Amino acid sequence: MKLTVMQFVSLDGVSQGPGSPQEDPSGGFTRGGWLVPHMDATFVDQASDWLEHADALLLGRRTYEAFARDWPQITDPADPFAVRMNNLPKYVATQTLADGEWNPTTILTGDVEAQIAGLKAQPGRDLRVHGSSSLAQSLFSAGLVDELRLVVAPVVVGQGRRLFPDGAAPLGFELMSSRTTPQGLTIQVFETRGRPDFAAYEGVSAVG
Repeated sequence: MKLTVMQFVSLDGVSQGPGSPQEDPSGGFTRGGWLVPHMDATFVDQASDWLEHADALLLGRRTYEAFARDWPQITDPADPFAVRMNNLPKYVATQTLADGEWNPTTILTGDVEAQIAGLKAQPGRDLRVHGSSSLAQSLFSAGLVDELRLVVAPVVVGQGRRLFPDGAAPLGFELMSSRTTPQGLTIQVFETRGRPDFAAYEGVSAVG
């Protein structure tokens, strides 16, 4: 399977609590729900297509607990996400959660990176990380991520956890596609390319 990371981020890189003020108030975060005013049909279609290609979800404990609380309550048969989110196999990377009630759930403990590498070796399409920014950071550092899918909202949140905080390992990416929705979301798809290159600017004649 291909390990894909999908993240909703603000212009200042915040990834915490995009869906509602109650989604993740940890650390005193009070500005949740910043993505919702910018959602539109183009975004929904893209997110639905990405989820359609997922064969399993890989989540950190905090995101798993929030999703397990909220997604089973969405019973609208017209919702393009709820049935798949609730029915897909869930793998949770955690050293503190003993079991999960949002079935089907498998808890990954111990050498989580080795277990995730084992999942990637299985046949299938996308092993999808949604949210779970702390987990995503460790997966990027371990070189396990194949593709990053960013949905960037035109807002500065000003507080909250960031996808790439200060001190994160340097990473290089190749932009595969980019487009903007009518409500101003930028949807970008990147493939990982290991460590980035660094160079000094020597004038336009040296620019490739």
